[in-house]
Amino acid sequence: MESNKNAELDRRDFIKRTGGAILAASTAGMTARSYGRILGANDRIRLAQLGCGGRSGGHIHMARMAANHMPVETVAVCDIWSVARERSAAQVKRVFNNDPQAYKYSEEMLARNDIDGVMIATGDFQHAKLLVDVVRAGKDCYVEKPFANVLSEAKEARDTVKESKQIVQVGTQHRSQPYPLAVRDIVRSGRIGEIVHIEQEWNVNEERWRWLEWDTGSSRDMLIDKDKQWNDWLDRQSQLREEDTDWNRWLLGKPYRPFDPHVYLEFRLYKDFSSGIFDQWLSHGSDLVHLWTDESYPLSAVANGGIFVWNDRRQNPDTVVTAITYPKGFLYTYKTTFGNSYRSFSRIQGRDGTIVNYGGEGASLFVVTDEGNRQELDPEDTPPFYTQVPVDGPPSDKAEVVRVEGVPPNSRGPSDDDLGHMLNWLESMRDRKQPSATVDHGFSHAIVCIMSAESYWSGKRLYWDPQREQIVDQVISQRA
Repeated sequence: MESNKNAELDRRDFIKRTGGAILAASTAGMTARSYGRILGANDRIRLAQLGCGGRSGGHIHMARMAANHMPVETVAVCDIWSVARERSAAQVKRVFNNDPQAYKYSEEMLARNDIDGVMIATGDFQHAKLLVDVVRAGKDCYVEKPFANVLSEAKEARDTVKESKQIVQVGTQHRSQPYPLAVRDIVRSGRIGEIVHIEQEWNVNEERWRWLEWDTGSSRDMLIDKDKQWNDWLDRQSQLREEDTDWNRWLLGKPYRPFDPHVYLEFRLYKDFSSGIFDQWLSHGSDLVHLWTDESYPLSAVANGGIFVWNDRRQNPDTVVTAITYPKGFLYTYKTTFGNSYRSFSRIQGRDGTIVNYGGEGASLFVVTDEGNRQELDPEDTPPFYTQVPVDGPPSDKAEVVRVEGVPPNSRGPSDDDLGHMLNWLESMRDRKQPSATVDHGFSHAIVCIMSAESYWSGKRLYWDPQREQIVDQVISQRA
């Protein structure tokens, strides 16, 4: 959204309502409490950070960039680990020149009447539960993806938000970016005809999420030195000490296990807390598919893969593929490997043409072409015949780069710290309107991620029952 529109928005006062003080994660009861904080178009929006890891640093950066366009500041940070909490407070002090109040427990922070919005950047498995707490406290919320990785928690979080008056933005920032939206418009226009297949392959050639900081060196240094032994590295002393945090609170209802700094800080590698690639990248990939096709849930999903490269005690796969069908009658395939980084791409294939994206998740270099249309029946029989690798195909395919005025396309993609997505949330808070990435969008990508992860671990093809909102292992619906 263009920042110069901020000053033109009319003042629209609203009264925020709040729930009672947030209880521990295992507590379900809430006592209603209201207050009369009124926020107008020129009032300063006061934010709090819940979870102070690396992504929270990005959130603080986003808030600081947004402060150049509208009045906003971060006034509180919360994390049960003292080191992370202190680091986040220092960042806020540095970029906002104020001293935020630092909290160990979220219920203390959420009891404050002067906080307008909370940004959640915790572990994947904690997002949905903490979102419920934030909304019941009467705060608006920016919650990172995945929206949820347990279906019952996804339903509760969605329903809690929709029953409230709170404005919730999900951190699938591509919904606020110009090129994904331009591609959506091309698909809607019918330019490439009925969609038959969408394919995404987003790769890296590196370990992923073994980025725990140690007292004696970084994980990346250890990984590059192939002579190092994984067991020696994994047994080194972590900077995270159990006495500096609250392990039981961090588990947030998960079955108890002994304290483990690897699980705590590298949770994306452990299946009880994250599905790894599915939670992190398929959440973005499937959300883009839903944006482009106006779909909201799959028919079926089947996944496969394994640990083929990084045998470092991780549980989640380093290589996966999942195939998903949709009611409109098309197949969506998603693939990632951590063992080869060759030419990540996305491809939307229609009966009358194709849209190709060059680059990985978030890349903005799209080409729309007639190649693959119903006149080109078979590349072996249809001229021209290639004697070298084609770039844009023959002139008859009329390939053209998708361009948005004032925004150059590129194959690397924008930063995760997306100013447009942040401003969209803040403006939605101020105007009491729905943002670009709603809880319904979050619920939709959560279904895909949960089904794919469950299929991977069970070895079954799974189906979505939209009437009962359940995952089942037999066909229950057909193409719309």
